Amino acid sequence: MNNTSNPVTSQPLIAADEPGPVDIIRADGSSPLFLICDHASCAVPRSLSALGLPDAERRRHIGWDIGAAEVSRLLSAQRNATLVMQNYSRLVIDCNRPPQVADSIAQRSDGTVIPGNASVNFADAEQRRRAIFEPYHAAITAQLDAREARGQRSVLIAVHSFTPVWQGKARPWHVGVLYHRDARLALALGAALEREPGTIVGYNEPYDVSDETDYSIPVHGEKRGLLHVELEIRQDLIANEAGQQYWAALLARLLPSLLTFP
Repeated sequence: MNNTSNPVTSQPLIAADEPGPVDIIRADGSSPLFLICDHASCAVPRSLSALGLPDAERRRHIGWDIGAAEVSRLLSAQRNATLVMQNYSRLVIDCNRPPQVADSIAQRSDGTVIPGNASVNFADAEQRRRAIFEPYHAAITAQLDAREARGQRSVLIAVHSFTPVWQGKARPWHVGVLYHRDARLALALGAALEREPGTIVGYNEPYDVSDETDYSIPVHGEKRGLLHVELEIRQDLIANEAGQQYWAALLARLLPSLLTFP
């Protein structure tokens, strides 16, 4: 990223007729499950001219977590759970990366050069952070604060998906359960998923969670002391409606019985 300090453009990043940066679904949901979806959309604000990418590239896994939004919506509906979703592509700014790290605004992803990110300066990055990253995480914080104030328990479930092939190598897991300092829910959910016939579970696969590479779980889960897990579902399993319904129903069935920790 070019750190030259240029004046912030007067043009807003997101136009008034475009979607806001965050959607909150079932804000008054009664479930202890609190769902977030960091990479729910592949949309790019018009002001960024599609980041110089064709639609087919933006709709690949590099632009969003394919199927994650639909699974999250279905799970929210089935368990009456609050869901907070981020409405713009991870290529604009990744809402599950600390803003100061290099791949917060990626210049290349899985072999694809992102032309619109090649010359992002400090002012550009700040505009994206203030327009998208901050409102999304502020919404999560506000919802969790409100739940705490009314004495409602919150168990953080971050829903993601992963590409079945990365750099030419197939990934065998159907689902990954990710954790860092607190593995309680991840291990319990992983064990429950392994009891489902034919389900291959990865523990901290295909990624793990750290303070350097992740934001949502360390900030909203660990720092608040919430029971939590980050889910990674393989994208070919949730690319269509049948798969999305299957995984949402499976999680809706398994999760409530696992929330017995203090």
